[in-house]
Order: sequence, then structure tokens, then C-alpha cells
Amino acid sequence: MQNCLKLAIVGGGPSAFYVASRLMSLLPASSFHGPNLRIHMFDRLWAPHGLVRYGVAPDHPEVKNCTHKFDEAAQDPRFSFFGNVDFSSSSTLNTNMSVPTSRSPKTTSHPLSMLFNNYSHLLLATGAPSPILHPALPLSSYCIPALSLVHWYTDHPRLSQPPPALDKVEHVALIGQGNVSLDIARMLLTPPDVLAKYDVPEHVLEVLRRSAVKHVSIIGRRGPFEAAFTTKELREMTNLSEAAMVPVDPSLLVPTEGSKVTRQQSRTIDLLQKGSKNKYGTTNKTWSLDFFRSPTGLAVPASGSSGKPVLTLGHTTLDPATSRAVLTSETSFTTTDLVVTSLGYHSEPTMPFYDPALGHLRNVSGRVVCVPEDNAGSTSVLKNVYASGWAATGAKGVLASTMMNAYAVADTILSDYFAALPGSVPGASVQTIPVSPPEPSSGDLAESDGAVGKTVMNASPHPEDPPAEIVELVKQGSVTSYEDWKRVDEEEQRRGREKGKERERIRWEEARRFLGKA
Repeated sequence: MQNCLKLAIVGGGPSAFYVASRLMSLLPASSFHGPNLRIHMFDRLWAPHGLVRYGVAPDHPEVKNCTHKFDEAAQDPRFSFFGNVDFSSSSTLNTNMSVPTSRSPKTTSHPLSMLFNNYSHLLLATGAPSPILHPALPLSSYCIPALSLVHWYTDHPRLSQPPPALDKVEHVALIGQGNVSLDIARMLLTPPDVLAKYDVPEHVLEVLRRSAVKHVSIIGRRGPFEAAFTTKELREMTNLSEAAMVPVDPSLLVPTEGSKVTRQQSRTIDLLQKGSKNKYGTTNKTWSLDFFRSPTGLAVPASGSSGKPVLTLGHTTLDPATSRAVLTSETSFTTTDLVVTSLGYHSEPTMPFYDPALGHLRNVSGRVVCVPEDNAGSTSVLKNVYASGWAATGAKGVLASTMMNAYAVADTILSDYFAALPGSVPGASVQTIPVSPPEPSSGDLAESDGAVGKTVMNASPHPEDPPAEIVELVKQGSVTSYEDWKRVDEEEQRRGREKGKERERIRWEEARRFLGKA
């Protein structure tokens, strides 16, 4: 098909679906160029929707309403979804916390170069799946990243680490004061019978019913005026039915002289001043926001010892010039059972075009930029290669900001597509620059860089077809379609209704049998 816009999207989360939806709405099938559009979406997980399924807290079902829009996009005959297909350079996260297990298919990681001869355009929407680790807190059975807990209670297919033995944990120290920390604290302190009506797997509820957690410390290096959590999340914490907040030192809730307090900050301070619905001292479970503290070490008990880990916290203050937290000479110690680090996320470092200085794929307005390995040459914008969502911006913002970013990238893709058509007006849109491939280095990156510069515009003469290797995987029954997902989705909801809850999740091996792919 001449002048075909055949787009491969790597990643199946919100950003990927928002881009696909936007493209199909701006280029409807009834339009002159509409029939030329084809979108193939590849996700390394068997089920789509990324963080909406595997990141959103179960007791926030309203956030998942966006999947209705994704369902509408998937109904367009120009769209195809291929689950269980991995185009990342690594099938594991750099923390080794998320690897293929018996709960998920052992997918093979394919090089991006496989896509270049089959598609005219490429979008990388791979998110930010790698947790930022704290240099003073090495991972161990006593210290885990927040992502491992989130993956546990959302039943992520690639979770390899077993859940913590909560029946032996009384105190949890959460490092970081973002919404993910508050989500985890809320999950640990909410009565399991309350969570049972939501999308919480039964095996997770069983662990939570045996939980011995009595206190959760939510530790941040800055103060309440700089806290990253939202007012909504804080209000949910203050309204917990069986837990109370340790009162915050009133002196911390007074703004510095001459500072301007935003509406968001004002609402946060008001909630902290009022405290929790339950008065401190009246409940068996408690939680605290420990401001101006930064971990500097974790002493773990010797093997076989009955002792508990001791977390060392350096006291901090704000640099008046930069508002950055700096350590003072004061130190305190907290005895704990489990440390959970929640310090943010970055894109997968093994992905091509990842910039470690940025923590995400280097791009300009969504157009992916290639930097020579020796950084000696000039950078180049890769022709028709794009990034969206957290892969492009880093892990920040909410679904609404992800949607706006995705829409802007979709507009850029169409702008570049129309500018490249025969007879287009010069200067009608920003032109991308074909890349001069850097010297080959190693592995997929060298292969894909070279392929991008030479063959990214060589779309397959058969717009309906994915690469031949993917066609073979489909025949083998290891690839899921969106139709497969909807069948499983309906079954999960049916099982949930029988239990009086939102849904009961199905794991891959059972889903495969249910779909007749075993």
C-alpha cells in the first residue's frame, strides 16, 4: 500500500493506547488517508494496559475508567495488539525483581531491528519500569523496592520475589513521600475486609489478614510544603477506619517568612493540622509522616539472630538557595522490620536511546534522538522514531498528563507523515533528520541504530502483517490478541461478581488454558 503509515508501538500501557486512539480519531477510516493507517501494538506482558492494570492501587477503581477508551480504540480494524512479545533489550529489570516465572510465559526478547523492515514509523512507549535505588540501602530480605510490593498486590505476571512475611512484620519504614508510598501504607493499614470488594487477588487478602503491621513510617528528606503526595492521597490516609496518624510537629507546618504558599500546599497543611479522623492513641495501628529525614544506612541482624534491622536516619534541612535537602550533623535511629524504598522510577537502562543523565529516552518533542557513544559527534533526530509517556518524560505526572503528552506525540507523528508525502509543501512541518549510525558497539543497540538509519522507512508491502517471526509465534499460541484479553477480562469480572468484588484475576497459565492456547 503506497504512502502507508504503518506504526509499530512497543508498549501497551496508557500512553501507547492514547497515541493509537488519537491517530485513529484524527485519521478516520473514512478519510482520504484513513485506509493507509495500520497500528500494531506489542507488549511483553500477556494482558494490556500497563500501569492501569499493574500499578494503580486496587482501591482506586475510578482511575481505571480510561480502559473504556482503550477498548474503543482496539475495536478499530486498523489496530492489532500482540501480547507476550518482548522488544526490550532485556526481559528483566535491572533490580532482578521482575523476571519471567511460572506465572508468566518465558518470552524471548527480540531486537528492535526486527521492526524496521516492516514498519514506516516506530513509537517507544515502554514506560519507566526500573525503580531508583538508594545507595545506602542495598536490597535484601529486609529492604525491598516499592515496585515489588505493588507487583505483589496487583499480581504482576513477572513478579519473582515472594511477598514479605507480614505476619512477622510490625513496623514498616517507607522511604519516599510520593503517592506510591501512601498507596502501600494504605494497603497495609486498611482492613482486608474493606479491600475485599476491590480488585485484590484472594491470595493477597490472605496474607493481609495475617498481617502483624502496627505502624508505618513514611519518611521524606524534605518538609510538608515540599511533599510529593497529593491532597487526595493524604485525605484517604487521614480517613483510615482503623489507624491514626501521629501528630506532626506544629512548627513544621508554618511557612517560612516571605514564602508563597500554593493552594495545593495550603490544603495539605490544613489536613496535617487537623490530623486523622481517629485520634492518636485510640487505635492499634498508626502511621507517621517523618519529615526532614534521609536514610544513611541499615544495620541488619546477624543470621540466626532474633534482633531487628536498625535504620539510620540523617536529619536534613533545606538549602535556602536551592530548596534541596542537605544533611545536618544530627542522626537518629529507628528499629524496623522492613524497609521499602519508593524513590521514583526511570526507563529501562538497556533500551536503545536511553540517556542515563535523564533517566528516560532522549527525545525532542517526542522525536527520539540518537547520541554517539563517544559523545564526540553531533546528535541526530531519528527519522520516524518516537517516544511517548514516561519513556519520554520520566516517571512523573498522572494519567491526564500522560494523555496530553501522548496526544502531542500523535500530532507530531501525523505532522511528519503528511510533510513527507509527495507534493507536500516544504516547511509545512518540522522535518526529521535521518540518522548517521554511530560505530557499532555491541548487541541490539548497534544493530538497531544501524537499521534505523538505513531501513526504518521500508514498510512491509503487506500492511496487515506483523514481522514473520511474530506470525510464527501467533501460530504457536504464545501470543495474545486484544480479543483474547476481552474474553479473559469478562471471565475475571464474572468470577469477581461471584465473590462480591470488582474482579478476580486470572494468571497466564490458566488464561492460556481458558483461551485454548495450552
